[in-house]
Amino acid sequence: MTYCHRHNLVSKDLANADRKFGIRVTLPSGDTFSRVLGSTWENIHWFPTEDERDRAYDNMATRHGYYRNTDSPTQILEKIVR
Repeated sequence: MTYCHRHNLVSKDLANADRKFGIRVTLPSGDTFSRVLGSTWENIHWFPTEDERDRAYDNMATRHGYYRNTDSPTQILEKIVR
């Protein structure tokens, strides 16, 4: 199988790694984007170590330069452990 974006691939040696540290991404109630995604939408990103999860969390929580000045991202990030 060919892939369009190599960065979306997981290394074979990490594919079966136990990932118990996560980040749950949800939308606040009443968020207008939930009209598109649904009121129960969530996405969870899993990481093998707490440190990797925390670095990703900090990156996700940062207001990135590709937002327009008038954009106000409303995602809710929550650190979780399974």
